[in-house]
Parts: sequence; structure tokens; C-alpha cells
Amino acid sequence: MALVSNSVPYAEQSFRVTVRQATITDYWGVADTHCGAFFPELVFPMDALLRLDRVVAMLGGLTLPVGCQRKCLVAVGGEIGTNDLVNDSLRGSQPFEKGLQDDLLLGSVLGVLTIDTLAEFLPRRKPTGSRRTGIAYISNVAVREVFRRKGIAKCLVQEAEAVASQWGCRAMALHCDKSNAGALALYQAAGYRVVKVPVDAKWPQPKPGSGSEFSLMFKLLPSR
Repeated sequence: MALVSNSVPYAEQSFRVTVRQATITDYWGVADTHCGAFFPELVFPMDALLRLDRVVAMLGGLTLPVGCQRKCLVAVGGEIGTNDLVNDSLRGSQPFEKGLQDDLLLGSVLGVLTIDTLAEFLPRRKPTGSRRTGIAYISNVAVREVFRRKGIAKCLVQEAEAVASQWGCRAMALHCDKSNAGALALYQAAGYRVVKVPVDAKWPQPKPGSGSEFSLMFKLLPSR
């Protein structure tokens, strides 16, 4: 299942952004996009080593508990011509630099997202401490810097919700950096709401970086 949207990122040409499951040929693009978004301060050789580490991890795969699912989604670009309809939510306000057109024509990875049902960062059920089920968790949302604010993350989240519905999930969850106003606005516009954490509760959350604090956000999915 893939979600397709259109944009005008360069000159007078139109381009399609397609969201689909990542394949082995996307792994370097996934690693490059992820590391560029979350570790922009790294320089050679550490930046290259981190990307290589991510690729090796994806090639090796991860063992999932029985009944759990995981997918890595990618947004890739491709030319569709000048006469196609354009989605205004993905329209660029400024033309991109010369050369970025090639990224789109070659189907390069423009954005990534991971969705799973591991419930690794969700509070456990009381009093048994068992893992929560029926909730899909979104993580590692990243878009290449020059393609941000053009609706690509929105497309990724929409497709993640479609995947979760196929899995039979009843809700979505994610953690968002409290200092990332753009991401908070994106998720709130999509229907996600911040969950108030009880005082002194020790709910799991992603490892903070540079003093980051996270908000846990939930969204109920429509009944099938």
C-alpha cells in the first residue's frame, strides 16, 4: 500500500512523492536521511561510520517478539510531468537549488519513518506489567533538510496510520521533542493529543539527546 502526493519543488516541473516500505536499495538513503536529521553536527569520519552502522543494522534485521510488527517507510521522489494536478500542501514556496531535481528524478529517499507494535516506549499494563497491544508506535521521523516544510512528514504519518489500520491497531502513539514546534504542530493538526503523565510516573521514553524532553502523544484510529 502506498500513498502518493504531488509537488512542484523545482522550476515549472511537477514531481510525485510516493510513500512505501523501504527495500534493501533504500537502506543507505534511510541511514543518510536519519543521521543527517538527528546527528547533523557529526563530521567525517564519524558521520560515515554512523551511517554504515545503521545500514549494517538494517541488513542484519531485528528479532521481533511473537505477534509484533515493524516497518520502515520511505518517501521517494519522481517526475510526473508539467500537466499533472498539484497538491497545494506540498507546493514549495521557493525553487530548490540546481541539482536537487536529480534527487527526485532518481527516486532518492526524501524522508523516513518507522512504525511498530513493540510498545517499547509505552507504559505497561498494571498490575501485570504486560506489554500493551493494539497500539502502533511511530518513531525516527526524518526528512532531508532541503525538503522540509513541504508535507512529506505528513504523507509519511498518513501512510503509517494506514499500515496500523491494516495491522488491526486501534490507536497511534509517538514521542515528540517539546522544543520542536514544527513537529508538534504537524502531529496536533493530524489529530494527536499530548498525554498528561502522572506525577512521579516512570513511563519509558526515548533516550534524550542534548537535554531534550519529550511529550507522549496519542491518536485513536477510526473503527474498521
